[in-house]
Order: sequence, then C-alpha cells, then structure tokens
Amino acid sequence: MTIVLVDIKQVTHTCPAYPDPHPFDTRRTLIHVIPGGPCRAPVTIHCGDTTATIACRRHEPVKRQCGACRVIVTERTITTRHLTEVRG
Repeated sequence: MTIVLVDIKQVTHTCPAYPDPHPFDTRRTLIHVIPGGPCRAPVTIHCGDTTATIACRRHEPVKRQCGACRVIVTERTITTRHLTEVRG
C-alpha cells in the first residue's frame, strides 16, 4: 500500500450568501510518499490480437486492488486561517 503524507492549508471567509465561515482556498503540500512496491495481482487485458499485463490499479476498482496498489492519503497537519488573518 502506497502511503502519501500531506499538509493542508485552507483559508476561510464569510460572505453575504453564506454567513458561516467556509473554505475558499485549499492547498495541499506533498510531504512524503512511501511506495507500496510492485503489483501483486497483475491483470491481463486483451484487445484484438494484442495482450498486455498491467498493474491492477490501472484496471480494477479500489475494492479489488491488491495491497501494493492501494493508495492511502494521510493528513499530517491541517491549518485553517480566516481571510482577515491572512491580510494582516
């Protein structure tokens, strides 16, 4: 399983249409990637006379992917600031 570690920074604001604070700018920063390794359940596909073997992540839905092909995104930190804090 590939593990992706990210930091999230979001800026919130309020507006007349929706007076509760809500995010309008969200940025994700990639911190680290731990690769899952090679596919353990490759899939053979056929198209006419051509046959190819590909990793299951390229063909199968997430529930049927092998452990090495699955991707898990872990949020390390989430920082939320209001627009008035950003302006100064």
